[in-house]
Amino acid sequence: MNADSTMQAFRAPTAIDRVFNRFFGYLVGLGLGLKHNYLLQVRGRKSGKLYSTPIDLLEMDGKLFLVAPRGRTQWVRNAEAAREVTLKKGSFRQSFGLRTIPDAKKPELLKAYLDSFKTTVQRFFPLPAGSDAQAFAAIAENYPVFELVNV
Repeated sequence: MNADSTMQAFRAPTAIDRVFNRFFGYLVGLGLGLKHNYLLQVRGRKSGKLYSTPIDLLEMDGKLFLVAPRGRTQWVRNAEAAREVTLKKGSFRQSFGLRTIPDAKKPELLKAYLDSFKTTVQRFFPLPAGSDAQAFAAIAENYPVFELVNV
């Protein structure tokens, strides 16, 4: 991926998105939200500060996956540098290592993610929910995907 496509692949949150994410993240941190909602915590790659963002966790074939619908966001860059993240919901907290999923293996995961969470993430995908998995091959490089592994 070249620098231009990296920049195009990142979709910055709007001011409304930032306010909603902060509020929703607070609720998830308290233990509220649906079964797939977690607060993702990751250390900043430069500052070392702990950052949090709400995520939709994809479970598929007994494995857990993080998908970045906005592209190579700050949490993605921090997670790539740290190679470890923590999921939090209420008093539950668990750390995981990350295994980066190569583009060739992303289409099925991207399809499952979009189909599962279409009401909240459809606007970040150029394909409609329900599209064939093969259609996701053309856009896979724009969506980082990680498998969570026990540390």
